[in-house]
Amino acid sequence: MTLEKPVIEFPGGEAPTDLKTEDIVVGEGAEAKPGDTVEVHYVGVEFQNGEEFDASWNRGASIEFPLRGLIQGWQEGIPGMKVGGRRQLTIPPEKAYGPAGGGHRLSGKTLVFVIDLLGVR
Repeated sequence: MTLEKPVIEFPGGEAPTDLKTEDIVVGEGAEAKPGDTVEVHYVGVEFQNGEEFDASWNRGASIEFPLRGLIQGWQEGIPGMKVGGRRQLTIPPEKAYGPAGGGHRLSGKTLVFVIDLLGVR
C-alpha cells in the first residue's frame, strides 16, 4: 500500500491542552515501542493557522530516528502504532517545543502532525 502525502484539514476551535492521538489508518505490521528507532513519513502544520512548517514528503524521502531523541509528543504518540499505520498527533507546546519565547521558531505553538509508520527496529 502506497500512501500519498496527507492533507491536514485546518482543525479550528480551541487547541487541546494535552496530547491528542487519532488513528487514520491502523497498521498491521510490527508495533512501535518506547525507545525504538522508527522510520516515518510525516507532515507538520501549526494548529492555529494550518500552515505547513515541515514535511518529509517534500524531501522525497522518509526519515529514521530513535524515538527518545524526538519531542515529547512523538515519544508518547508513536508507541502503539503499527507499521503501515497513519496517525494524527495534536501536540500542545509543553510536549513540543515549549512555551513562547523558548528559542525555537515553533515555541508556544500547538502542532499537528500526520505520521506514517514505515518501519521499527
